[in-house]
Amino acid sequence: MKNRADNKTEPVLYVIVPCYNEEQVLPVTSEMFLGELQQLIEKKKISDQSRIMYVNDGSGDNTWNIIKELSKKDAHFIGISQSRNRGHQNALLAGLMEAKDLCDVTITIDCDGQDSVEAMEEMIDAWREGCEVVYGVRNARSTDSFFKRATAQCFYRLVNAIGGNVIYNHADYRLMSSRVLEEFANFGEVNLFLRGLIPLVGFESRIVYYERHERLAGRSHYSFGKMLGLAFDGITSLSIRPMRIISLMGVLISFVSFLGVIWILIGALRGNTIAGWASMTIILCMLGGIQILCIGVIGEYIGKIYLETKHRPRYIISERTYDKNGQ
Repeated sequence: MKNRADNKTEPVLYVIVPCYNEEQVLPVTSEMFLGELQQLIEKKKISDQSRIMYVNDGSGDNTWNIIKELSKKDAHFIGISQSRNRGHQNALLAGLMEAKDLCDVTITIDCDGQDSVEAMEEMIDAWREGCEVVYGVRNARSTDSFFKRATAQCFYRLVNAIGGNVIYNHADYRLMSSRVLEEFANFGEVNLFLRGLIPLVGFESRIVYYERHERLAGRSHYSFGKMLGLAFDGITSLSIRPMRIISLMGVLISFVSFLGVIWILIGALRGNTIAGWASMTIILCMLGGIQILCIGVIGEYIGKIYLETKHRPRYIISERTYDKNGQ
């Protein structure tokens, strides 16, 4: 790998772009990505060997054919295709692990054009100054609905409160050096939450702020259910604090119940017991709800342990637009 301290050599940059059913937006944003890449090459910020790597995440539309056509038209476009849809986080991982031995630095960005490509130059400059990780952080959420802004804020605060280390308003737009990727390759989790795992690798980092735009074409394929699933993965894969909260809750309820038993016994001995259907129903419903909630949280952890013990591959690349060995 090239030494960034040598000003006469430019780093090889791979821009990793996950794609799932993006046939409408891909022709639009591909020109935008290529334009930024060429500007960085002309400014001698990066090498001409830099590439835009598309990761087809088992798309059911014409996405993969478009990627293959782009790679034929311009050598700066390359692509890999997963054997089936495995989700956004696994698609990102596939691209990063594929690129780590081919480049000096990577930048991951979504295909929809919402993240400002102009921030890439500032990321590269930060890397040249010694940062191994550079986080792209949106400076506002004006393009999001009130519901999405509120839930996102709650999510980031909750993850940090339970012991995670995530950066507010940062998604998956980030720069990582090959050095970071080599270390990150040792993380073998099946349940991926990259924005929480990357800070665990360490190394010097920096934040670059950018303006987030409206989606350029097509529609988002990241449904509320997928966002909720990502939130659960983030919470349960980064911390066991929810389990400890359950334990403390159990101790507290047991203590209150013990006091209640003493109170009932004293009342029975004094002959002051009164039949109370409402109070009994409220107590049973409350305890029943708490028990079901606790069982659900425990079940989430057990399910993840079950998946981790299988050691199944997190991604399978079925096709490439290039020869990985001879490129």
